[in-house]
Amino acid sequence: MSFLASGLRHHAWACEQWKFYRPPLLTCEPVLSEAAFLLQREGHEADALFALLERGVIRIALDVEEEQADLRALMHRYRNRPMSLADACLVRLSELHAAGEVFTLDSDFRIYRRHGNKVIPVLMPD
Repeated sequence: MSFLASGLRHHAWACEQWKFYRPPLLTCEPVLSEAAFLLQREGHEADALFALLERGVIRIALDVEEEQADLRALMHRYRNRPMSLADACLVRLSELHAAGEVFTLDSDFRIYRRHGNKVIPVLMPD
């Protein structure tokens, strides 16, 4: 969520990308948890993150409990990276919503695959 934290390395790039997206953007609770932590670590409040949820700009679209078998399998497959639960959730969301792309700064998404061998469409800076 670098667009919420001015001064971060890719802030300008992230803000520019947000102009092209139509709400809602799909996410999951582990990603929100990670984003809130990173914002606070950089000295920013998480209020803006909650505001995006309240306004429906971002929407929680994955239930960890319902997807636990697939999430576990993904984390097992990428255990040598190691894959976070947040990353596994985004890979799983890309499997469930094939027309979307993952908006991230995490270069591991160039390595992760959905459905075993399919490249995940990503939007990230070069």
